[in-house]
Amino acid sequence: MKIWNNLRLKSAVAVLAAVALAGFGTKAAEAAQLSSDARASIPKDVQQIIVVDYRAMQSSQAAMQLKDRVLPPELKRLEMALRTSGLKVDQDCETLAFAAFRAGSGTRVIGVAQGQFQNQAIMANFAKQKIKPQMIRNTQVWPMGSAGMSVAFLNQTTMVFGDKEALKEALDARDGLAPNFLQNGEMMNDMAMVDSRPVWSLLDQRGTQTMMMSVLGDASQLADFGTVKNRMRSARYTLDFGNGVKFNMTVVMSDTTTAALAATVMKGVVMMKKSGGSPLEKSALDETKVDSSSGALTVDYSSSENQFADLLTSPLFQQVVR
Repeated sequence: MKIWNNLRLKSAVAVLAAVALAGFGTKAAEAAQLSSDARASIPKDVQQIIVVDYRAMQSSQAAMQLKDRVLPPELKRLEMALRTSGLKVDQDCETLAFAAFRAGSGTRVIGVAQGQFQNQAIMANFAKQKIKPQMIRNTQVWPMGSAGMSVAFLNQTTMVFGDKEALKEALDARDGLAPNFLQNGEMMNDMAMVDSRPVWSLLDQRGTQTMMMSVLGDASQLADFGTVKNRMRSARYTLDFGNGVKFNMTVVMSDTTTAALAATVMKGVVMMKKSGGSPLEKSALDETKVDSSSGALTVDYSSSENQFADLLTSPLFQQVVR
């Protein structure tokens, strides 16, 4: 649990997810979808998965700067290892995913990249540097620099990367020696609702509880939240940037009554933040809509690019991402 808890799943997640990639500008929205090979390489017991249209992100300097400010250390370490390995990630990568999954009593993180990779040229470059692969069954696993990261190419379009233990578990899942993400029926169903978006994330029950405790802050100590927490089932969120910034989050509860109670608690937090916020922050919170529907808490946030850019300098933003 320690690794993923350190990812600081904070904010009215509207701000967190939007912050990570909000500067994409007016580029038309694209989809961040995972292939069957990519899904099969992710172990089944996922706590959270985050998937982004990497090419769209690369097209915006602002998005990259924002991502660098809020991307948690573990994910920065994974991405940096990929960038410094000699792979032409910026040119070849189209979709990038990070998944935290349970392994024994802890949690590990694996990265998956999709694109059109020049595998032979990459391996020739490794050989030129006298880097030798290790074999896991029939798959070559290549060390990436001194950071303790490794990468394996599943085919011409999919690579997985991470530390050795996480990568071995990913290959075990891909090779059918352990259950994989394709066998996680609940998350697969949820994924079908979000993977047409350029940025999306899914969380299981424990991940959802951790996220919501961070979102609510001191309000998570209320008795009402204790009732709500135990009845959370899962969560999903998406980010669109085709016309301004639009964020949508759904937290699935066990029943409609609990969903309504969760919405009441969240609305109370919004009101509390508004009472002490600046005019800019109050305006942003006015654009955050909290409701419940069909047994789920929903949070929707939207703004223009300029409004969001102004919000990034506010104390509220600094509090959310610290």
